[in-house]
This record gives sequence, C-alpha cells and structure tokens, in this order.
Amino acid sequence: MTTTLLDPALLVRSSPDAVRKLDPRVMARNPVMLVVEVGSVLTSALAVWHPSVFAWVITAWLWLTVLFANLAEAVAEGRGKAQADTLRRARTSTTARRLLPGGGEEEVPGTGLRVGDLVVVEAGQVVPGDGDVVDGVASVDESAITGESAPVVRESGGDRSAVTGGTRVLSDRIVVRITSKPGETFLDRMIALVEGAARQKTPNEVALDILLASLTLVFLLAVVTLQPLAAYSQAKQSLVVLVALLVCLIPTTIGALLSAIGIAGMDRLVQRNVLATSGRAVEAAGDVSTLLLDKTGTITHGNRRASEFVAAPGVEPHRLADAAQLASLADETPEGRSVVALAQEAYALREDQAGGLPGAHVIPFTAQTRMSGIDLDDGRGGLREVRKGAASAVVRWVLDRGGRVPAEVEASVDRISGRGGTPLVVAEADADGARVLGVIHLKDVVKDGLRERFAELRAMGIRTVMVTGDNPLTAAAIAAEAGVDDFLAEATPEEKLALIRREQSGGRLVAMTGDGTNDAPALAQADVGVAMGSGTSAAKEAGNMVDLDSDPTKLIDIVGIGKQLLITRGALTTFSLANDIAKYFAILPAMFASRFPGLDRLNVMHLHSSQSAITSAVVFNALVIVALIPLALRGVRYRPASASALLQRNLLVFGVGGVVAPFAGIKLLDLLVQHLPGIA
Repeated sequence: MTTTLLDPALLVRSSPDAVRKLDPRVMARNPVMLVVEVGSVLTSALAVWHPSVFAWVITAWLWLTVLFANLAEAVAEGRGKAQADTLRRARTSTTARRLLPGGGEEEVPGTGLRVGDLVVVEAGQVVPGDGDVVDGVASVDESAITGESAPVVRESGGDRSAVTGGTRVLSDRIVVRITSKPGETFLDRMIALVEGAARQKTPNEVALDILLASLTLVFLLAVVTLQPLAAYSQAKQSLVVLVALLVCLIPTTIGALLSAIGIAGMDRLVQRNVLATSGRAVEAAGDVSTLLLDKTGTITHGNRRASEFVAAPGVEPHRLADAAQLASLADETPEGRSVVALAQEAYALREDQAGGLPGAHVIPFTAQTRMSGIDLDDGRGGLREVRKGAASAVVRWVLDRGGRVPAEVEASVDRISGRGGTPLVVAEADADGARVLGVIHLKDVVKDGLRERFAELRAMGIRTVMVTGDNPLTAAAIAAEAGVDDFLAEATPEEKLALIRREQSGGRLVAMTGDGTNDAPALAQADVGVAMGSGTSAAKEAGNMVDLDSDPTKLIDIVGIGKQLLITRGALTTFSLANDIAKYFAILPAMFASRFPGLDRLNVMHLHSSQSAITSAVVFNALVIVALIPLALRGVRYRPASASALLQRNLLVFGVGGVVAPFAGIKLLDLLVQHLPGIA
C-alpha cells in the first residue's frame, strides 16, 4: 500500500497526532520547536493581556508553525502506520499442530507456542510462528510479507530453511522448529519498525541537533540583548515583536522537518521491501565505500545445477549419465536431484530407478567421504560399485582400487573449475577393476543484471568484494561473470570478519549482504548488514537490515536512499539558514526605521509597515514548512557525482533558492497583510 506525498486522508488522520505532539515532553526532543512553542504560549498570554489584531495574528501563526512542524513528523509516521496496517492484515489467528515428545500431536493456539516447539504445517495451512524447517521441503507463499506473488521453496538443512509466521504453505509437508516468542516474531518487529517506534536518531542527526540548538541559543541571546539597546535608542519593542523576531531568525524550517526526513528515509526503504532496524543503518548506507557479498544465495541463485555430462575417453555419454543417475539416488540435495533430472532430460533415463534395483545398497553422502553412490549386482554374480562426488575423493577411491585417472578427466575438472563450475567425478568398480567414467558439471547460476548493477555501485565509488568458500579458480570465474571488483576465496566466518575489520580500520564504512548462519558474524560487524529475507534466522537477527526480496542488488537502492537522506538534510539546512537573510531585511529595518530613518534604505522589499513586515515574515516562516513537507518525504534526488559537485549544486539550488524565495514570498504576503484591519 502506498500513499501520495500529501494525501488528504493521511493529513486528516495525522492531524490529531500533530496536536498530541504539542506535549512539552515530546517537544523537548526538538529544542528549536520547543522554543517556538514557548514563544507561542508567551504571545498568547500577551494577546489576552493586551488584545490587538497584530498580537492575535502573530500568536495564531506561531501556533500554526508548531503544528505544521508536528504535522510533518506525523505525516511521515502516518505513512509508516499505513504500511503497518497492511502487514497486520498478514497476521491471522492460527492454530498450530504441535508435536508431542512421546509421539503424536496436539492443536494449540499460535500464541501459545514456545521457543523450541516443533509444529507440523501442511499444504493450505498458515505457518503459526517464525522458525526453521527441520524436516521436509515445501513451496511457501510469502506474498503477504514480501509482496512477491511467486512462491518460494523452503527446506531443511540449508540457508533457505527460515519461515516467517503468517506465510502460507502451498504444497507438501514441513516440520518447523519455533524460534521466536509470541509478540516478538519477525512480523511483529516489522510492524514496530515501519511505525517508527524503534527509530533512534543517527550521529549526524545528533550533531545537527547540537548545531541547531547552538544557533537557537545564539539568536536567543541576541534578541534578549537587543531590547536594552532598543530601549536606549528610544525604540523599545513589544515582547510580541521580539518573539516573532526570534522565531523567524532561529532555524525553524530544518528544525521542523528534521525528524520527518529521517522517518521518511526508513519509509522509502519499506516501500522497497527493505526493513531497517535503525536510522543509523540508513544513514551509514549513504557513506558506504566497501560492499561484501556472499556468493551462494546472494550473487548466485544458491542451488548449483547439473548442466553437462563430460564423458571420459572411450566412455559413452549415455553410460556416464546412467551411472551418475544411479549414484544420485540417495542424494536428496538440490544438486543431486538436478543430476537425476538432467539424466532424464538429456538421455530419457527413468527418473527413479530405485524400485527396479532389488537388493541394491545405497551409499549416502557424508562429509567424511564426500561421495554418494550405490552397490548393486553386476549381472555376473559380482558387485558393481558406482560413486559420484568431489574430484579428489573419487580419484582417491579409484586409485585405491588399482584404477587410473585419464589426463583428459583431470583437464575437464580444471576446465570446469576455471569456468566457475563445480566438477563431480563419476566412477565405477567391478570385477574388471576401477575406472573413471567422466565428470558432471555443476554450475552456479549468477543472478540476472548483476554486472550492470555493480557498475552503478562502482560509479558511486563503492568497491564490491565477493566472499565465498569456493576454491580460488571457481571464485575468480564467478567474480568475473558477476562483475565484482575483488573476491575472497575459501573464506571462513573468521576471515570474513577479519576482512571487514581491516576495511573499517582504514576509516571505511562497510556493507555486507548474506543469507547464511555462517554470514552472521560478518553481518553483525558490518556498518550496514543486509540479511536476505530468504536466509536463516541467525542472519536476519545479526543484520541491521532485512531485504524481503532477497535481491543483493537492492543495496544499490539502499545506498541511494542513504545518500538521499544525507543530501536532503543538508539541502534543507542550507535553505533554512539562507532564509534568514531575507528575514533580516524584512524585520530589522521595520523595527528601527521609525527611530532611525536611515535604516529604511535596508527595506529593499519596500514593505508597507513594521507590523505588516513582521506579520508577513512570521506567516512565510510557517507556510514554508508546509511547502517543504513533500520534499522532506520524497527526498532530494540523488545522482552519482563528486562531493564538490554535490556541494555546488546544493549551494546554487537551495542556498540561492533559500535567499530568493523569502524575498518574493514575504513581499507577496505583505501586499495581502497590509489590507487586514488592525495591521498598521
């Protein structure tokens, strides 16, 4: 669900929140606007004590200034609440089929589940809580969370085992171990985040707050000391005029919009299906200079697929495919299933031969042997052993049985590795000896469009580094195909962590994307840790952002939004400070021209009178906040450019604009205000 920048319905819903924010305890978070509120209270009392049209007009517009500032923040929060309402509709009252320790199952409310409970979810049922699949594989509809209509596969034993409460299983049956307490699910956190409840100010925001508070204090002292000088010059000013002067001189524009800018930055991420746990992460993304990307599941689709059978010299391809299929019957991994499927598609072999092999002994894959296979009758009363697995493991198995490995097979292994693939060697042994039949080419499929997107990151000055556990040859090939700047091969979690710390020690901000449990330490260490929504619970807990679309190129959008946040804040700060120049020329000559006629030369706008000049400045000060709310919510457009070019554009557009706009606006308002009864 999306809304226009100033949707009337959203304005109406946000107005009560803007009024509630008048609470001084809330206003205290924004020192600039707190001063305006105190001034509004003071002028209200003075207007009651000494009523006049001028006093009441100034009082009314000072209160509107405060309300408009609160409205900007309330509108930004309201857009997040609209997103949260959509997410709430994804959360339904569900019952869970909890497995009992002694066997069997019981139905319990989803809210009654505890961490560690095992629940069964079948086709058509809703996942009752966040968890990891520990048994089975199923197609899951996550459209309520990600907005994507295409179902995803969730299975046990890998980096795609995490499921989210509120999603629906479309096929098969899975057993899920619950990993979150009721009220603390991923969906609950999403709702809290998009509503802005957990948002904290970033370091740059804190620094800007200090600057604005300092400027406010300086102008407060200046205005307070101005009255004795005015009295000495026999040009004493009323307290209403002094309050109006103070409000116009302090940086009310950026003070009013600062919070809205930060909230809107997080909201723009939500609209792109990215959740940030803090404003700090969004802002840090704008200064990222190094990006680390996990290969499997991030740069590639995650599941390697069999793409080719390369037969050894003297071996028929059909015989190799048949042996490869036999050796894969016990391999339930996606890679093993892809071997069976390729053999069927390429050579019309039966998809499942297990039923036609009585007495066959299946050899499952283990991490120790790094092979799978099958032992069966060779038709001559002997035993035929078929094996498929890592090249070094199968070669050793053949050599131990007195066989030999043709040089052509070794060349095929090197060629496949050099092209970024994973070679699996197929061999057999019988009464005639052991022999290698050929090689299966497992290919990592790089996600579409990565090379172009990485080129965009390079234009932003961001260096991309792929991290993978693959060997250097495979890593180099995938890196070249994807278009990254560098790679780290055979990377352990400790090495990923060390790489990030080395980059950070050089003063660079680092972003990391990943989806696996082994990525969690690096995601936690990175300044911007973007976990894939399809990844494990550990990865999502460690990162400070979650990409619900599991698209690693989304970081380009994240970086753009981070830079947009910084540029928007700088642009509006420039505009706000430049505004003061026009207000000086509007108010100060008007205050003292009657006593010192020479100051009338500074009245370059030829304003009608002191009261009309002051009123026009106060009204413009309030209206400009409303006028800039859409810009604060949308953000200043970011284009890749150098810092000097960005600064130059900032000064020319918002600096010069901040000077020119008030001159025109105050003059126009003066032409209208001078006709009001009671304004001299």
